[in-house]
Amino acid sequence: MAVLKPLIGIAVILLISAGIAIAGSQGSVVVSGTPLFLVCATVGFLLHWLVFVPSYLLQTEHFFDLTGSISYIATVALALLAYPEMDLRGQLICLMIAIWAARLGSFLFMRVRKAGKDRRFDEIKTKFFRFAFTWTLGGAWVFITMAAGLAAITSAEQIEMGIFGYVGAIVWLTGFVIEVVADKQKTNFRSDPSNADKFINTGLWSRSRHPNYFGEIVLWLGITLMALPVLSGWQYVTLVSPIFVILLLVKVSGVKLLEESGLQRWKDNTAYQEYLQTTPVLIPRLF
Repeated sequence: MAVLKPLIGIAVILLISAGIAIAGSQGSVVVSGTPLFLVCATVGFLLHWLVFVPSYLLQTEHFFDLTGSISYIATVALALLAYPEMDLRGQLICLMIAIWAARLGSFLFMRVRKAGKDRRFDEIKTKFFRFAFTWTLGGAWVFITMAAGLAAITSAEQIEMGIFGYVGAIVWLTGFVIEVVADKQKTNFRSDPSNADKFINTGLWSRSRHPNYFGEIVLWLGITLMALPVLSGWQYVTLVSPIFVILLLVKVSGVKLLEESGLQRWKDNTAYQEYLQTTPVLIPRLF
């Protein structure tokens, strides 16, 4: 049963991803007889599986987040190379994804290198099939998260940016700035030895318990808004992208795990209990 569960999980992930890949390929530009969307959809999976092998053999999770970022960048780079006639909308989305991935990937890689490990993987990395499931989920994270943007990037139909394009770009920039500032504030907080056993409740963290994840959700909503005008037919299935990001960050990893960890560490801390009562989980309070 311990082996069967992750195998079923891998099969489900691949079936869902295949369905989205087929749906998103409608309206995609065709390269060498194959929809470019479909080709790009495989990049994240292939790179994650490739890095999984040495990672399991060396029992390390150090390259997990970095592989995700490289997968995003490799996917948009492939799209740009294969589709030189890509319009401004597609080029901007490629640039936004690459900037976000390069920043976040390097940040997470340096963080785990400094910490020495990512405790989420302590048990997982010792189990071959569970670790394989996690890396497969990483490939799905890359593809499904960017599916709407990828549909726009590879679309054979080209439409002027319009209101959705420009508003989406502004929304993306807003989310990106929030995520960067939140990460910087927490890094500075943790770098102070006197804060070793404390929780951060200053800056953006005084307005949201997870402002970095809020920023990430917002930036992907921005990319989805940019992509919306060029979607048609079955391509609308790719609108699952922001829903997937929200569910994964709030219900599976990210918020869920950190909330549980916080309750374990500071359950008897009166200041932390007050922080929980007065600070929203995700959407920042304005006043």
